[in-house]
Amino acid sequence: REQPIFSTRAHVFQIDPNTKKNWVPTSKHAVTVSYFYDSTRNVYRIISLDGSKAIINSTITPNMTFTKTSQKFGQWADSRANTVYGFGFSFGHHLSK
Repeated sequence: REQPIFSTRAHVFQIDPNTKKNWVPTSKHAVTVSYFYDSTRNVYRIISLDGSKAIINSTITPNMTFTKTSQKFGQWADSRANTVYGFGFSFGHHLSK
């Protein structure tokens, strides 16, 4: 059964699929980003909703790398979604968590 382990608010971005260079915001404001753990399957997942629309539903796999690119921004590639996601935080300590 999946259990929430941490939630925070962040600005969520996806890499532009055409240029693979520019970040495109997925919402107009910071949204809740939640991390879940499923102990029966030993799987972690990141979920973010904007209203009822799922912005991110990313299963964390062992080959994924989360890269901190600045004091308040980090990114990772999700091969299942065929995209790169980015989080922008108001405070650097949220990125560390």
